[in-house]
Amino acid sequence: MHSIIYALAFLLALATASAAEPIIGRASVMDGDTLDIGGTRIRLHGIDAPENGQLCQNRAGKAFRCGQAGPLALADRIGSTPVSCDPRDTDKYGRTVAVCRKGAEDLNRWLVAQGHAVAYRHYSQDYVPAEDNAKAGKLGIWAGSFTAPGDWRKGERAMTMGSAAPGGSDGPIPTPTPPQPASKAGGCAIKGNISRKGEKVFHVPGSRDYDWTRISERDGERVFCTEDEAKAAGWRAPRR
Repeated sequence: MHSIIYALAFLLALATASAAEPIIGRASVMDGDTLDIGGTRIRLHGIDAPENGQLCQNRAGKAFRCGQAGPLALADRIGSTPVSCDPRDTDKYGRTVAVCRKGAEDLNRWLVAQGHAVAYRHYSQDYVPAEDNAKAGKLGIWAGSFTAPGDWRKGERAMTMGSAAPGGSDGPIPTPTPPQPASKAGGCAIKGNISRKGEKVFHVPGSRDYDWTRISERDGERVFCTEDEAKAAGWRAPRR
């Protein structure tokens, strides 16, 4: 009798899960693989994207914020069109794991196909073909080199390593080249960088972005000997 009750309970749970209603509405992009619809956090099924603070290297070997490029591209792709997400599971953080679509387009697949995310092979093989095509076409992060998002989250963030695509059989992720040392005039090593927005920010040795900041004197950037010298010249410390 008990076995029959357990079996019925199991079948009821399956029916409930399969009958989960789609989540539909205006989506806010939280990061490269997470959306928010009406206060519900949705983790995109079967993909893994670079984290917000993650750096990759482009085709020319220059560092760029790949963890921000994907979310911006996804936000542009969605625009103001309502998104429909079909729940698959709930992750350990309480987020709904789902396949999300804009009309008939699978947004999970689109991110991988554009090289803004990789197939999360540990959980699904659904988007492996899309990843293979992006890798062959050198699209997005595949145009240069990067650390696999899962490895980056584990702390392997130095960018001087590469790692094989999880479960992949077609070779390793291209290994980033070590960063070029800054020119140090008279032992001065503080890098005064100018962002695309024209913000002047200095980076001291050992800080988060120091190794990946390159100085172009032609563009008005320079090296300082002390933080006071940098501040006096109009540069500021990075915002935390």
